[in-house]
Amino acid sequence: MIRVSIIGASGYAGGELLRWLQTHPAVEIVHLIADTRAGEAVDRVWPSMRGLNSSTLSTLSTVAPERIASDSDLVFAALPAGAAMRIIPTLLAEGARVVDLGPDFRLKDPASYPTWYGLDHDRPELLAEAVYGLPELKSTAIRSARLVANPGCYPTVVTLALFVLLREGLVGDTVIVDAKSGVSGAGRTPSQGTSFSELDGNLRPYAVGEHRHTPEIEQALADAGTRSQVFFVPHLAPMTRGILASCYFSPQQPVDSDRAIDLLRTAYADSPFIRVLDELPQTKATLASNFCDLTVRVDERTGQAVAIGAIDNLGKGAAGQAVQNMNVMFDLPETEGLWMSPVYP
Repeated sequence: MIRVSIIGASGYAGGELLRWLQTHPAVEIVHLIADTRAGEAVDRVWPSMRGLNSSTLSTLSTVAPERIASDSDLVFAALPAGAAMRIIPTLLAEGARVVDLGPDFRLKDPASYPTWYGLDHDRPELLAEAVYGLPELKSTAIRSARLVANPGCYPTVVTLALFVLLREGLVGDTVIVDAKSGVSGAGRTPSQGTSFSELDGNLRPYAVGEHRHTPEIEQALADAGTRSQVFFVPHLAPMTRGILASCYFSPQQPVDSDRAIDLLRTAYADSPFIRVLDELPQTKATLASNFCDLTVRVDERTGQAVAIGAIDNLGKGAAGQAVQNMNVMFDLPETEGLWMSPVYP
């Protein structure tokens, strides 16, 4: 059994990790850490867990990083920007492996953090070691990694939609990404902009051209061998979960929709969580799952193209992908503990 701890177990990503891991056949959960809610019952913080969690883990706790590491083979860190970089060096030094669901080790250039996150990176020496945790593209490096930087939700779906097309030389210098996300992507802390009365019946763009995931998307896509600039326009949608990303580009060589779809289907043939569709993706078809649905449309009249992807932002966009990374790290089938159909409708 893999001894696992979750730091940040009271946030949405932490709760989703608990949902997947408490039935994972190869996992023993040893610590559920939530400093701000330490001492509270798990089924009070997560009513959905009533009757499911082990009696030894009936409450959230606060435990020193050294103790967490000594008790754990793997630690999931689901913390706000800047928090994980203060804890993870200790976890690694004490022998634990780490999957970080936050942004602290995703960007390779430490100079990017003041610009996009408003903070200096305290441990830049670990940035080179951290492996970007997109299993469909990085499984070999993930397998032996001590530290995996779990991708952000938007970068996950955009990269999976565009990477193969970029590698095949179909995408030009500029990509326009129009993406809609459910409100759970904003986290569990209440705010006016995510309240029901502000969100219901409303659809609004935010952080246009300045969203923190922009450099992460460009960095991930650069691994395809080309450097495309991304004009990223995210929107907050009146739904709890899900992301739909439409990625527009001008094809750099003749291609039709069928040929583009075939390229994706061939590239992801051995990727169990990628479903390449002939029809158009929809968020509901990925709800509460680790699946990513993709397709491409090329408009012969205008000569423009769009790659479209749908994921659950808390599943493949966060906790589901983190569990998939754990499976790869410990030589388990990628689908272990994750192979279930989405919730529909």
